[in-house]
Amino acid sequence: MDFWPEFLANSWGREFVAGGIGGMAGVVSGYPLDTLRVWQQSSPSGSSAFSMLRNVVSAQGPTALYRGMAAPLASVTFQNAMVFQIYAILSRAFDSSLSPKDPPSYKGVALGGFGTGAIQSLILSPVELIKIRLQLQTNDQSRAKSKPHKLQSHKGPVDVAKSIIKAEGLRGIYRGLTITVLRDAPSHCFYFWTYEYMREKLHPGCRSTGQESLQTMLMAGGLAGVASWVCCYPLDVVKTRLQAETSYRPQKYYGIVDCFRKSVKEDGYGVLWRGLGTAVARAFLVNGAIFAAYEVALRCLISNGSGTIQTESAI
Repeated sequence: MDFWPEFLANSWGREFVAGGIGGMAGVVSGYPLDTLRVWQQSSPSGSSAFSMLRNVVSAQGPTALYRGMAAPLASVTFQNAMVFQIYAILSRAFDSSLSPKDPPSYKGVALGGFGTGAIQSLILSPVELIKIRLQLQTNDQSRAKSKPHKLQSHKGPVDVAKSIIKAEGLRGIYRGLTITVLRDAPSHCFYFWTYEYMREKLHPGCRSTGQESLQTMLMAGGLAGVASWVCCYPLDVVKTRLQAETSYRPQKYYGIVDCFRKSVKEDGYGVLWRGLGTAVARAFLVNGAIFAAYEVALRCLISNGSGTIQTESAI
């Protein structure tokens, strides 16, 4: 009965809940654009986002854009909470001379973000594998309605996970782990560094006082998301293609280098940036929502009056 009051009485509990709220806000706000990004990356024809959107929505309805959302939504509370917790610990661990009252240095922010990205990949890789399989199932069905018997249909994320483990074992559920680490470690480095740098530029002194405006949170978070995607986008394309392969289809790629080489040979170097526009739009929207929801939730949980959110523009 007293679990929640005690849990929220310490900083870890508040960070956990606020991180979960921020993560859920990000998933719900950007999932349709994420589905379009995955379709574009895996498409052999290079169709535009608008044509794919029109074809799938007309065939299966708008709910097709949210297929597979249960997997990241179910795990995002724990995942996002752990990301913020790990980052808070590592960003200060790399700068031991830092006072507890001072914000971490930009060097500590970058190194802490790098380590956070590598560690959280262990959680994220299976979730993204399941999500991609469900998203591509929707796209496959819209392109091959005349041959449904050739497609393996899954009812949801649990069904996908069971199918992968049955066909490929536990190792199969971590298909794409290496490329996920290679993508997420540098992207989280840019992610947290950009957020801290931009919030300070948009609202000088806010890193120490925590008094930035809601507009600053949204803008700094959005720009952080864009920076993290642009720096690693070719790796994300390779990851999507590797994780899209299933045991019931002929294997096309034999590792990261092979996937990179074959993708460029077949579609040119432009394939490595396919869907970037959709990803950038989604990144700005999602990460603005994540940081804003996280900061607002955390201040509401603290409720000590020192973190009042300003609504006037600080830009």
